[in-house]
Amino acid sequence: MAVDKELLEVLACPKCKGEVEINAKGDGIVCNTCRLVYPVKDDIPVMLVDEASELGD
Repeated sequence: MAVDKELLEVLACPKCKGEVEINAKGDGIVCNTCRLVYPVKDDIPVMLVDEASELGD
């Protein structure tokens, strides 16, 4: 996992301020409330709503 667990604990969804988790591939941060996936580029989470994609089923 590229994103540090301590960093993941303090990150929040910028849209709803809810909890987030890393996806199974490790290339995205997921907010299950908003159903958005924020990308991780070069081991850095890009927590911008405009950069997020919708969570697939």
